[in-house]
Amino acid sequence: MANLFSSFDPSTSIKLPLNWLSTMVGLMIIPLTFWFIPSRPMILWNKIIQILHKEFKILIGPMSKGSTLIFISLFSMIMYNNFLGLFPYIFTSTSHLILTLALALPLWLSFMLFGWLNNTIHMLAHLVPQGTPSILMPFMVCIETTSNLIRPGTLAVRLAANMIAGHLLLTLLGSVGPTISLYSTSILFMAQILLLTLESAVTIIQSYVFAVLSTLYSSEVIYVRKK
Repeated sequence: MANLFSSFDPSTSIKLPLNWLSTMVGLMIIPLTFWFIPSRPMILWNKIIQILHKEFKILIGPMSKGSTLIFISLFSMIMYNNFLGLFPYIFTSTSHLILTLALALPLWLSFMLFGWLNNTIHMLAHLVPQGTPSILMPFMVCIETTSNLIRPGTLAVRLAANMIAGHLLLTLLGSVGPTISLYSTSILFMAQILLLTLESAVTIIQSYVFAVLSTLYSSEVIYVRKK
């Protein structure tokens, strides 16, 4: 490696950014599952989708209708790409802000445009929490406006930073393998397995957090619409 972050470099030996195609591999694999007899993994995945649908429907409220589909699809895509990055020699697309921002920014912009175009008065009232003293209202408007503006950035940075941190730690531990003794190598091997297990949990948790936060941001706009 030229440097520590070269494992996140989207380039191949033929000087073409073909690693970004790893994001599209799922589109070729998923349709084939509909031609097979339902297996245990498919039944488990259907159960997970049903649980997510019920939870997102509660978060959005009675106005949800079919809007949970986009958040379940978002969860599935992010989790698939997170898991794909744990395999050797496969590019981790979710560790780049160009992908995470491409997911977070359009969602946030659509929520904001829908709310401000349809319910401008209620969106303005939403900037001041109920029960705020009059003297603090200007400060609360500034704080709420800033928190709304940084939402897509926090969504994107949270996902990318967690993916980068785990992969860097795996890379650092793996790079010291040839320079240590056999006994230390066995300990390092066990540590790598434990860390890989932790990263597997992080891939699920971060995709779930991204989808849930996006659902909560949309529920604010839908709730305002209902009012």
